Amino acid sequence: MDRIVLITGGGTGIGYAVAARFATEGATVYITGRRKEILDKRAADLGDGVRTLPCDNTDPDQLIAAAAELPDHIDVLVNNAGGNTDFDAPSENGLHAVASRWSTNLNANLLSAVLTTHAVGDRLTSGGSVIHIGSIAADQGAGSYGAAKAGLASWNIDLAQEFGPREITCNVVAPGYIRDTEFFRDKLTAERVDFLIDRTFTGRAGVPTDIAETVYFLASSGARHITGQVINVNGGAHTVR
Repeated sequence: MDRIVLITGGGTGIGYAVAARFATEGATVYITGRRKEILDKRAADLGDGVRTLPCDNTDPDQLIAAAAELPDHIDVLVNNAGGNTDFDAPSENGLHAVASRWSTNLNANLLSAVLTTHAVGDRLTSGGSVIHIGSIAADQGAGSYGAAKAGLASWNIDLAQEFGPREITCNVVAPGYIRDTEFFRDKLTAERVDFLIDRTFTGRAGVPTDIAETVYFLASSGARHITGQVINVNGGAHTVR
């Protein structure tokens, strides 16, 4: 199946797993990210069907330039770029520090998806899909990161209503604890890892391919009546009715 797929933050972790999943079907996959050397390596690993677009998806000017390199139609958009930027923030106090931490997380996890979707929205094809990578944190806290992911889920409802008449579905995939990513910056203790795994019903950590397979399904013909939803992929660590 010859589809055009755009994945933000596609050079590592979940984004890379999603890129690999679509590449195996023969799709032409565009991956964005801020680190060109990593994007180039990943594209070489995945083969000729993967193209790179070095880009900070929070920067309108960079997005405009990147969009100019894209085809005139896109079948699947995966807004994966983001992560808890508090892990990289200096431990400073005061209102300016609070404002900086919150704006950085909101930009990375919410505004990046909003800007990217607006940048390519008119190119999305009928029968296409927009899929955002959310987080279990949207329902369980985690400060500005959780708030940003909750905002992403709320905005997705508006997007699903807007794109529905064009037969484009819009959904959020919300992972729980996923190992083999850069998310935690190797800062989790063994005790914390055990705690996160013990909360699951499956008794294991998630892996990037768990999320990639869910994304792939939501972009398939079997998911055409699923839209405006948050699909939780967490092994039962957070359940919904």
